[in-house]
Amino acid sequence: MYKNDFCMAEGSYLLNHSVGRAFKNTQQYLAQHYFAPWQDSNKEPWQQWLPAVEQFTKALGDLFNAPSREFCPQVNLSSALTKLLMSHPQIQKKQCNVLMAQSDFPSMGFAMQKSLPKDAKITFIPEYENLSDINVWEQYLTPNIDLVFISHVYSNTGVQAPVNDIVALSKRTSSLSIIDVAQSAGVLPLDLTALNADFMIGSSVKWLCAGPGAAYLWVNPEQLASCEPKDVGWFSHQNPFEFNIHHFEYNSSALKFWGGTPSVVPYIIAANSIMYFAKLGADKVRDHNFAMLTLIHQQLKEYVVSPTHRQHCSGTVILNFAKHQNAVLKALDEAKISVDERKQGIRVSPHIYNTRDDITQFILVIHKVLKDFG
Repeated sequence: MYKNDFCMAEGSYLLNHSVGRAFKNTQQYLAQHYFAPWQDSNKEPWQQWLPAVEQFTKALGDLFNAPSREFCPQVNLSSALTKLLMSHPQIQKKQCNVLMAQSDFPSMGFAMQKSLPKDAKITFIPEYENLSDINVWEQYLTPNIDLVFISHVYSNTGVQAPVNDIVALSKRTSSLSIIDVAQSAGVLPLDLTALNADFMIGSSVKWLCAGPGAAYLWVNPEQLASCEPKDVGWFSHQNPFEFNIHHFEYNSSALKFWGGTPSVVPYIIAANSIMYFAKLGADKVRDHNFAMLTLIHQQLKEYVVSPTHRQHCSGTVILNFAKHQNAVLKALDEAKISVDERKQGIRVSPHIYNTRDDITQFILVIHKVLKDFG
C-alpha cells in the first residue's frame, strides 16, 4: 500500500539508512510552493516561501511532539552542532569536558574538535563498549562531564542508545545533552517533550525520504535564553525586516540559530515528506521495520552481528558473511537488491515501502550463494 506513494525503481531498495526514496508527489508539491510563487506572480515570492518553510518546522513539531518554535532549519548536522557548541556558556567555558563515543559519525567529532575551546577535553567511549547498555554510560557520564553527545543510533553497528536513560542520567550529573537523530528520525519514535534533553540535531535525507540540505536543530526552551549564537544573519533577528545595521536582537525562538538568507527548496521538499511521516507515525514505521528485521534475524541469525532486541537495535541489521561477503554482495547487486557495506558488515534497512516479498527475495539470494559454497 505505502509503496505506491514512493518512486521505486526495479529491484529492491534496502539503503534507507543512507538515502530514503523520493515521494511521487515531490515535484508537484515543490512546483506549487516554490516555483508557482516565483513564476506565476509579479509579486516578491518571499511572502509565500517563508510560510512554506514554516511547514517544515511545524511538521517536525508534529513528528517529535514539540512546539514548532523550538526547531530551526539548518544546512547539515555539522553546521547545527557547531552553532550549538559555540553558543552556550557551559560549553565555551575553560576546561570544558565533553563525552561522546568512538562510534559517532566522524563529522560530529570534527565539529567538536574545532568548535570547543582549545583547553576542552573530549572523552570517547571506546568502540568495544556496548552502547545500548546504560551501565556503560554510567561509567563514563560522571559529574565532571559538561556535555554528553548521544547518537540515538550508531550507523555502522546498528546499535540503539538508551536515550531516555542517558538523558535522565545527564540531569543527575548536571551535564548538557545533545541528541543526534540523523539515523533514527522517522523510524524510531522520539517524544522530545517527554525526553527533556537539552538539544537535538537531525536531518531528513534518510528515513524521512526528503533528500539532503534539510537538517534541523531543536533547543529545549529552558536552554534557549542561555544560547547566544555567533553565526548569525538577518534571519536570526527578531525582526528580519527592520534593516537597522546598528541594532540586532536575537529571535525569541530557536530561529536565533538560522543565520543569513536560507535555501528554500530543501525545506519545502522536506516539509512534504515529514508531514507524511508525522501523520503516519514513527510507531507504525518501526512496527513494520522490526517485523522485516525479525525475518532476517530468524533466517540469517548466524550472520547477524548487530543487536536483535527491539530496544537495542536500530532500523538497520548488520550481516557479516566473512569470506563469502564479496560473493553475497555481487549476487545481491545482480538481483538488483540495494545494500551497502561498512567495517562490521553489510547494512540492510527495510522501510515502510519494503514488502515481505522484498525481504524474502533478499534472504533467498543469500541462501543460494551460501549453498553454492557448501
